[in-house]
Amino acid sequence: MDASGSTTCDPAAGCPGVGGEGAPGDGLEHLPEALRAKVRDHPCYSERAHHHFARLHVAVAPGCNLSCNYCNRKYDCANESRPGVVSEVLTPEEAAAKTLAVAHEIPQLSVVGIAGPGDALANPRRTFETFERIREVAPQLRLCLSTNGLALPDYVDDLVALEVEHVTVTVNAIDPEIGARIHPSILFEHRRRRGLEAARILVQRQLAGIEALAARGVLVKVNSVAIPGINHQHLPVVSRAVRQRGAFLHNVMPLISDPSHGT
Repeated sequence: MDASGSTTCDPAAGCPGVGGEGAPGDGLEHLPEALRAKVRDHPCYSERAHHHFARLHVAVAPGCNLSCNYCNRKYDCANESRPGVVSEVLTPEEAAAKTLAVAHEIPQLSVVGIAGPGDALANPRRTFETFERIREVAPQLRLCLSTNGLALPDYVDDLVALEVEHVTVTVNAIDPEIGARIHPSILFEHRRRRGLEAARILVQRQLAGIEALAARGVLVKVNSVAIPGINHQHLPVVSRAVRQRGAFLHNVMPLISDPSHGT
């Protein structure tokens, strides 16, 4: 493991999650071969593919339906790399044009994703119009999406119809008591919900969405933010729950913050 917390190893050796060529030790034995193949040649999930293919994220989804205590979208600078912060929000038309321009300049481009700056499925019209336009101008590209999962069960059919092959869902807790300490409120069915009610709804819909996607052959990765003193000891439980529902990978990211940042 390197200083950033990323595991480094030789892909040819079949290291977990990096897509050794069908190696028994690739850590994905629980998946059908069709899904294992998707992992092996995806630049977001495979160390080998990362060096041969390129990916592009287009920021078309400004609104969010979930509040997170660790989320701060206030700052933007040349070195900014936090989720939820972008310099500009694109229209679906602009996103398709940008994708086509990048594909012409970078032949290795293979994946286009939507990851915000809010939540992709809290902005369904913009998200799906973007995917439809990209399908028209660059049908060879793979589509992926990141979401907090609150609206996910409502759009599984739409994602499958557009052949979105990869979805990342952020799940920070499956215990509502813990979840309520991370997410103070949600916007669900046109009403703001708070506390334990909000946390219960969020967990139920996240797990249902993951299970429904996996059942339809969509590759599902789960992200979690490890928050010391809040959910860090709970994350093994999250791992077991999402794997049981078909997620192939659980990616845990440590929260590194300072109170002066407002996080």
